Amino acid sequence: MTTDASARAIKPELLRTYTEDFNKDRANLIAADAAVSAGVLKAATDYRGVRALPRDFSIELKQGSITNQERSGRCWMFASLNTLRYELMHRWNLEDFEFSETYLFFWDAMEKSNTYLENVLRTLDEPTDSRLFEAINWGPSDDGGWWQMFAALVNKYGLVPKSAYPESENSRNSDDFKQYLNSKLREFAAELRRRSAAGAGEDELRTLKDEYMGTVYRICAVSLGEPPEKFDFFARTKDDAEADADGKAESCKCEDKSDAKACKCDKNKDKTGKDERPQIREIGITPLEFYKKYVPVDVNDFATLANAPLKNRPFNRRYRIRFSANVAEAGDMEFVNVPLDVFKKAALDQLTAGHPIWFACDCTQFALRKDGFFDQSVVRVDQLFGTEFTGDKAHGLEYGDSPSNHAMTFTGVNLDEDGKPNRWKVENSWGKDAGKDGYYVMSDAWFDRYVTELIIRKEYLDDATRALLTTEPVELDPWQPLTRRCR
Repeated sequence: MTTDASARAIKPELLRTYTEDFNKDRANLIAADAAVSAGVLKAATDYRGVRALPRDFSIELKQGSITNQERSGRCWMFASLNTLRYELMHRWNLEDFEFSETYLFFWDAMEKSNTYLENVLRTLDEPTDSRLFEAINWGPSDDGGWWQMFAALVNKYGLVPKSAYPESENSRNSDDFKQYLNSKLREFAAELRRRSAAGAGEDELRTLKDEYMGTVYRICAVSLGEPPEKFDFFARTKDDAEADADGKAESCKCEDKSDAKACKCDKNKDKTGKDERPQIREIGITPLEFYKKYVPVDVNDFATLANAPLKNRPFNRRYRIRFSANVAEAGDMEFVNVPLDVFKKAALDQLTAGHPIWFACDCTQFALRKDGFFDQSVVRVDQLFGTEFTGDKAHGLEYGDSPSNHAMTFTGVNLDEDGKPNRWKVENSWGKDAGKDGYYVMSDAWFDRYVTELIIRKEYLDDATRALLTTEPVELDPWQPLTRRCR
């Protein structure tokens, strides 16, 4: 390539050509008026694309109230808990339920801090400007995460209802809390490396790390409050149900009884105003006890499927990403990379069977956040700018143009007359004011292009994919695609 500075510059004569070409095309002037006044996305919205994505679905799951992560990067945690609360609500016949996201947020901050310091100890000889150390040091205890991080936290700490550990200002808006926690962790890292260079041994460094974790606990407890060791749980089942001996709610069977007045759930009996729905009560239950008793699924019975069509990530292989754990002893994150047809079939099988799906995608591409659409035919920036956007899924991952940056939950899908999906129902965690009452609609073409990960119950994997879960994984470096999560 030439080193001549004039050859690298934008030439004045070319700028004159650009402006002449722009101004002689009336479409450019109309597009500029619309975009400058309303913004790119509103100016690019195609009403025909909107009409082509109605919000009804042939397969639809009944979920609880929409949740809101607010100004935090906890989407992966909200999506994970939303998949579990669906199972809990329908197992115990509850009208609504929400887990405490803050409870896991506390322990995630603790565990990520510990793992960061452990990774610093593992890389003491690594230069601070190496790609490996830069990846480790990028966000010591940032908000983002994966399903497998969620599973590691649940296995170790259990779950609690939101009433036992509600939101705080620093869970709703986590920037300040995490900024200073990360700053302190990097100070600790620098001191561990300095002590090591001065001759300190592993035992001394690890003792120092344990002392540092006391400071981390104090920062987390001041910001979020201490998490409960035990709590009381109270819930009422739906009106048309009564609880069995184990607390499970069953449908009313008054019509089978000869004495209607003796039936507890008889809708014709006298009303007193007293709430007589069956109750579920627990006094002094631990988070692990609550998870094991009330959540009817095991978080370890899921697998991470990816659809990443990259030449250096061949399909039908298992991969492990180094330095990606949040809980140090739980191990690094893994996924199985599969072709799109296998990927999509697993999603359809699980939804058809009546179970929601955690998924990850790039939520920013061809998306209307306020109106709730994911579709390239709705966001016609190609028409607005007069240029085609032709990058495919491989290009988006290889060049970092469409990484997985948000996790949500599939709660429905619409099948056409041939049984093929043409749109998907998405439960988001941005509150009721985003999308249509908190829900989004995604075209099937957008699914193919931008959805990169699914969390699938192993029972809905085909035999060949299930067999891959026990193969030796290919190790990946931590700066490779599919390693980041953000809000």
